[in-house]
Amino acid sequence: MKESKVLVQNRKAFHEFFILETLECGIALLGPEVKSLLDGRGNLKESFVQIRGGEIFLVGAHISPYPHAHHDPVDPDRDRKLLMHKKEIERWQGKVREKGLTIVPLKIYMKPPKIKIEIALAKGKRLYDKREAIKKRELSRERSAESY
Repeated sequence: MKESKVLVQNRKAFHEFFILETLECGIALLGPEVKSLLDGRGNLKESFVQIRGGEIFLVGAHISPYPHAHHDPVDPDRDRKLLMHKKEIERWQGKVREKGLTIVPLKIYMKPPKIKIEIALAKGKRLYDKREAIKKRELSRERSAESY
């Protein structure tokens, strides 16, 4: 089995949210969008996942237009449908209704021959949580530096 390759990653999600649960799902893309992602021309920074009418969409993700596309360019910020089973969508929709939970995209990667997206059920961090995480990270860096 071929190894997956990360195309776009949302590093800020781990700083802004507590990740409670992750799930891999498919994403409906057009040909030029796939080629653009393979070139690493995507961005998940301000994106989120929204459930509308029993379907799930990636909103706010930017995939730059592929420069060598032969037909009309696609809107780089359009909503993209995610491919999940209906029962999974209903289960996650129930969890999102809980106070303070949201769905965020973590990464888009290639799992040959398909492009997949990893989404997470997350709870927003407060400012003091972020500070605490930074302190822990710095302490572990100092300890690892001392051990060398």
